[in-house]
Amino acid sequence: MSEGVIELDPGQEVELADAEGKPLARLRMGVGWDKERTAGFIGTGAPDVDLDATAVQFTGDQLFDIAFYNNLATRDGSVVHQGDNTTGSGTGDDEVITVDLARVHPPVDTIIFLVSSYQGHSMEWVRNAYCRVVDDETDVELARFTLTAGVPETGLVLAKLVRRAAGDGGGWMVEAIGRGIAVTVPSRAVDKLRPFV
Repeated sequence: MSEGVIELDPGQEVELADAEGKPLARLRMGVGWDKERTAGFIGTGAPDVDLDATAVQFTGDQLFDIAFYNNLATRDGSVVHQGDNTTGSGTGDDEVITVDLARVHPPVDTIIFLVSSYQGHSMEWVRNAYCRVVDDETDVELARFTLTAGVPETGLVLAKLVRRAAGDGGGWMVEAIGRGIAVTVPSRAVDKLRPFV
């Protein structure tokens, strides 16, 4: 982890601004995971675990749009999924979603980031799962949330971006969540995400 990066705990918020306090224009949400070595039945190798990163835009508690492996960009073009990784192998981020905060449709006030298991494996099948927020213009990592305990559900709500009211200076905040939900197909997660809006 880079020096100065904030390791977030569930419920902790961080303002998305540079060192001078200027709101960020573009950010990158990177997620990563490794297959748990001991997952699976005794004597069999654990299969690759295909987690899918998703960003869901809300206006209030109503769905506005979604970016995931089957719909790589939102209609307003502000949220773009950079492609599907089906194994979690390799170093660095396994899946990346970029957000152009200036292009987010004005009524959108929340963007929720989650991962879900396409094959229905619980999050107990993975280790070293994390999400990190990076200033996309400077490549500086600002905040990171690391999953430290096994989650028995097939999905994990990692974090959300929340648009601050103009009276509060505008801009965006990121809040770590780290809560499991039962979901395998991201487009069917909307009802389960509403409590987090």
